[in-house]
Amino acid sequence: MHDQITPTPEAAFLNLTKAAEYLGISPNTLYVWRHRRQGPPSFRMGGRVMYRISTLDEWVIAQEQADSRSNAALNPLSRNPIKRAMRTP
Repeated sequence: MHDQITPTPEAAFLNLTKAAEYLGISPNTLYVWRHRRQGPPSFRMGGRVMYRISTLDEWVIAQEQADSRSNAALNPLSRNPIKRAMRTP
């Protein structure tokens, strides 16, 4: 008999409920995003909607980089103002 416990590897995939929990959002929000094709990439595995953990992490990083509050390069306040051309009557 073995008294040693073998560690289980971390799951590589999450179902919709677990993925929503992982992202800190409601399952309904994730379902709506999936329906609108707005959220993180998902796929069907045996009839169940699944998400790869690494893909969720990549999607979160991409969302962060696309937000001007997190990415200074996208912040419109960090650019020089554009001068308007003078109108002639």
